[in-house]
Parts: sequence; C-alpha cells; structure tokens
Amino acid sequence: MKHVTGCFVRSGERILLGMKKEGFGVGKYAGFGGKLELNETPEVAAVRELKEESGIVANIIRKCAELTFKFPHKPEWDMVAHFFVADDWSGSPTESAEMKPEWFPAGSPPFQQMWADYPFWLPHVLAGKYVTGTFVFAPDNSLLEKDFKVEL
Repeated sequence: MKHVTGCFVRSGERILLGMKKEGFGVGKYAGFGGKLELNETPEVAAVRELKEESGIVANIIRKCAELTFKFPHKPEWDMVAHFFVADDWSGSPTESAEMKPEWFPAGSPPFQQMWADYPFWLPHVLAGKYVTGTFVFAPDNSLLEKDFKVEL
C-alpha cells in the first residue's frame, strides 16, 4: 500500500486548502500533499509537497492524523495518508499547476466540495486532536465504511 501526505496550513481561525486542478481528486478541496519520494519520510514529503503546491514554507509541522483509505473497486488507489498541520510557516499562498489555494474559516471548511471522509475527522484535527482510522470508498467515492479513533 502506498504512503502519501497531506498538510493543512493554519492562520489563527483560518485554514488553507487547495482546490485540486488535476489528477487524483480533481475538483475537490483538500490539504496539500502527495506521494513520498524514495527514502523520504512523511514529514519531509509533507513540507516538500506543501511548498511545491502552494509556495508555503512550513517551519514547523505536527502530525495530526494517520488514515487508511481503501477503494475495493480499485485497489491500486489504496493508501495510508499521513496528515500534518503547519501553524508556523512563511510565504504567500500561490497557485500551482496542481492546486489553487484558498482560505476558509476553520469552523466551516467546504465539506460539500471535499472527499466524503473529511467531515468525520477534520473537525477533530482542527480542534488539536490526533485521529487514526480507515475509510472505505464506493466506486462513486461515497463512503461504504468508516472506523476511526480520536485521541487527545
């Protein structure tokens, strides 16, 4: 199973998300991230992907979730995602070929334009908690199953 990263940028009560412009998840808002390169840790990959996709340089990140996503209809999409939050960062959000950054109130992300799992775990992450779990998707990307745990 492949490992990927996702990184959310916080600024006070705002969260920076990116509209995916191409590839997997096109047309959805998400954190910034992608696949790990050879011999790369999830932390290093998250910082690299954030800079490549948004122009933001994360000075300090903290891991906030480790989630497994399964697609029984397309097992090659199965992945373990390591999510991070960057509260200490520099730069200005800049659109890239892959993502268009946009700020949202942390209390009301655009869940209707995100993957179906986000409403279940992202509010806990934004409240400073750590989440682990597994989400199983149907061919139409709706949720078939969810099993997650929130830690303090």
